[in-house]
Amino acid sequence: MSIVELLPYAIALAIAAAIPGPGIAACVGKALGSGFRPATYFATGLVLGDLFYLTLAVLGLAAVAAAFSGIFVLIKILGAAYLIWLAWNFWRAGIDPDKVEARKGNGFWASLFGGFSVTLGNPKTIIFYMALLPTVVKLNEVTFERYLWLVLATIVVLYVVVVPYIALAAKARDFLRNPRALKVLNRGAAGAMASAAAYIVIKQ
Repeated sequence: MSIVELLPYAIALAIAAAIPGPGIAACVGKALGSGFRPATYFATGLVLGDLFYLTLAVLGLAAVAAAFSGIFVLIKILGAAYLIWLAWNFWRAGIDPDKVEARKGNGFWASLFGGFSVTLGNPKTIIFYMALLPTVVKLNEVTFERYLWLVLATIVVLYVVVVPYIALAAKARDFLRNPRALKVLNRGAAGAMASAAAYIVIKQ
């Protein structure tokens, strides 16, 4: 699969990913509240969620996914609940930066699962892979080799789009290290998380 063939998909994905949504809001909130590394774990979970939907679309399992929509509703609720839990923790965070870093929920697996569940419950992601993807990729012509190229393109594009958001948010956190500013920052992160959770629950 040539770069020219991948280009329409990469551009469409980059535009969809760059548009602020619950995934970006949650990543920024994670970076503001916990720093760069936990936020990159969270972003990796987002990427894995995208790859899950990409695989469903390529395998022609969109109809199967629709048949089990109840499961995805449950995942959506769990993802939103996780964000609310993070928001509560950020809101109540102590003003000591060391305590913020040590807070639970910043580990690799917790952050990875959080990002993955947010993507699975993100209506924007579902619409992209189940409705828009077929307009830029001929899914009936996707071989295993082409699928691997799509996977690679997805990983590269999503990290290129998301990591700058994380880096800027983490840098802002580094600049605001005094206790009063950090408290405000934690509450801003809580607001971002809560907003992302509300979007996931309300948006159909």
